[in-house]
Amino acid sequence: MTDEDERAVRAAVDGEMRLLDPGVRASPARVLELLDPGFTEIGASGRRWDVGSIPTATGDGSVSPEFPVEVDEMRGTVLAPGLVHLTYLADHRGRRTRRSSLWRLTDTGWRMWFHQGTPTD
Repeated sequence: MTDEDERAVRAAVDGEMRLLDPGVRASPARVLELLDPGFTEIGASGRRWDVGSIPTATGDGSVSPEFPVEVDEMRGTVLAPGLVHLTYLADHRGRRTRRSSLWRLTDTGWRMWFHQGTPTD
């Protein structure tokens, strides 16, 4: 992996971890700073979300400092210049999901373009 690729993966991981931070999730404006205008998500519930609906879901108080999302097996791959794919395992209150995100570099920085969660044992 080149230095540029490593910086891109680090930027995507940083953005992902910020989106999982309870303080960020409590602020729709801070969440929107990290989402691409074309953002879509297929949640672990099977529900489809977009950039307009996700701030409501992230600000629902389900992630709190007392019950943070635990992350394991974080991996990042540069698919093309300015496009990073992340995968990881998330555990929130014993509910484990495999997560996959696409981050792309925009004029305003790295933004999440797509996210999917799949429940797992």
